Amino acid sequence: MYKLIAIDIDDTLINDDKEVTPATQQALEQAVAKDVVVTLATGRAYASAQKIARQTGLNVPIITYQGALIKNLMDEKVLYERYVPKDAAHKLFEYCIEHDLHLQVYIDDKLYAREENQKLKDYSELNRTPYYIEPNFEKLIAQKTPKMLIIDDPDYLDEIAPVLRELLGSEVHITKSKPHFLEFMHNEGTKGHALTFLANHFGVDMAETMALGDSWNDHEMLEAAGLGVAMGNAIQALKDIAGYVTLSNNEDGVKVAIEKFVLNA
Repeated sequence: MYKLIAIDIDDTLINDDKEVTPATQQALEQAVAKDVVVTLATGRAYASAQKIARQTGLNVPIITYQGALIKNLMDEKVLYERYVPKDAAHKLFEYCIEHDLHLQVYIDDKLYAREENQKLKDYSELNRTPYYIEPNFEKLIAQKTPKMLIIDDPDYLDEIAPVLRELLGSEVHITKSKPHFLEFMHNEGTKGHALTFLANHFGVDMAETMALGDSWNDHEMLEAAGLGVAMGNAIQALKDIAGYVTLSNNEDGVKVAIEKFVLNA
C-alpha cells in the first residue's frame, strides 16, 4: 500500500489545456479518503503551485522549485528550504552577462529578470506567473534564491550545461524541466531529497512512496520512491528508469496509476 504520492504538475497532473480533469480529480480525492498523503512536486514557484494544489483540494506540504522549498498549504510554514550558494549565483550571473544569456531568478517567491523580452513573456504566460524587471541584477543575486533559470535553444543548453557544472561546482544541482529551460538549485534542492524529507515528516517508509513525472527533473524522485511512474508522454530516459509507465497526461495517466496501485480498482 502506497501511503505518500508525489505528483509533478506540468505535463503530468495537468493536461495540455493546463487542467486537472474531473476523472483525475476524483482519483486524487479517493486516494486522500484512504488516508494517503497526496502532494505536488514541481519546478514551479510556490505561489504558482499553490493555486493548483488548492484547486484540487490538497492541504498538505507541497514540493516546489524542483525540491528547494517545501511549504505547508494550510499555514504556509516552511518545512525545508535550500538556496543557490551565493558564490555560484554570482558566477552564473557573470557567465550569463558575458554570453548574453537570458537569466531569471526567484526572490521571495517573485520572478525577476534584467529586461523584458519574449522568453520572459512566454515563460510567464506558460506558468501564469507575474514577473518583475530589475536592471540592477547584482542586487538581486546578493539575496537568497531557491532557483535560477536560463532559457535558450535546447541544443545550446545541452552544450553549456557541462561547462556550467564545472564552473559552479558540486554544491549546485542543474537540471532541465523542459528542453529550453536549464535550472539551477542547491545540490539538495531536488525532488528526490524533498520526497525523502516528506516521507520522514509523515513517518512513511520510502518503500511506501510513489512518484509520478514526465521530465528529467523528475528522475531523482522516481529513483527515490518505492514506485517510480513515468507518464506515457515522458521522455524516454525517464521511462527507462521507471517501475511503471502509465498513460499520457492527456489520457488521465495519473488517474490510471492511482487506481492501479492505490485504489486497486
